[in-house]
Amino acid sequence: MPALYESNISTLPLLGRGKVRDIYAVGEDHLLVVTSDRLSAFDVVLPQPIPGKGEVLTRVSNFWFERTADLIPNHLSDIPVEAVITDPETLATLGDRAMVVRRLKPLPVEAIVRGYLIGSGWKDYRATGTVCGIALPSGLRQAEQLPEAIYTPSTKAEIGDHDENIDFARTVELLGRELAEQVRDTAIAIYTSCAAYARERGIIIADTKFEFGLDEAGRLHLIDEVLTPDSSRFWPADEYRPDTSPPSFDKQFVRDYLETLDWDKTPPGPELPQSIIDRTAAKYLEAEQRLTGA
Repeated sequence: MPALYESNISTLPLLGRGKVRDIYAVGEDHLLVVTSDRLSAFDVVLPQPIPGKGEVLTRVSNFWFERTADLIPNHLSDIPVEAVITDPETLATLGDRAMVVRRLKPLPVEAIVRGYLIGSGWKDYRATGTVCGIALPSGLRQAEQLPEAIYTPSTKAEIGDHDENIDFARTVELLGRELAEQVRDTAIAIYTSCAAYARERGIIIADTKFEFGLDEAGRLHLIDEVLTPDSSRFWPADEYRPDTSPPSFDKQFVRDYLETLDWDKTPPGPELPQSIIDRTAAKYLEAEQRLTGA
């Protein structure tokens, strides 16, 4: 992010800086969430930003928050950013990358839903015939659509650490059975509905992750980001072929480049060529345009 953003917003208490998002306190009940242009790959924040990425992620998330409101409430508030940040220069620098949300209690689990056999799931299946302990039919091919979407949660890692896949029994230990089942069923319902919508617009959502939080009454809310090129694996439907690793709109494009390097996936991350940065920015923007029609 430009220095102007950080210096002019410093009147708000900074609560945390994640791999991509910066979180500021707005009173006791709300947060200002700023999505930076930082890119995290293999849980390592890379040294160069992707121009415009934060604005794309915020706009796409807001699109899905509105579209899934009938399935689950979310953390969006009715407070405009202009009511919190009044300096015109700072607002111009922030662009569309900021939102004011209600302060909720995040759950310590990432709700991952997989509709296709790819990535770590494909590696797991080849070795064990299962994905995160879930038995699948034999003979499935790389990138093949699963008979039905599966829920494979993970714990949330600190910056520099790797997320850890866990089984459903572990989520029951962490959340209690009723809440664990609600998170699982809600995550699958959101994925199924939104994946069907995206497919009509030429994008296959192969897998994704959701995050949830609780309000004071214990009601479940969708938080953080939703079905973005950062949190999901997007494939162009017209180029999809099983038995391959399909081309993508998401940061898998960067991961594929990083896999060609002699890098052990620990900090610091390697510098990206300008061509990779430019193509990644273009892919993020095209994904937004296809999904939202913007």
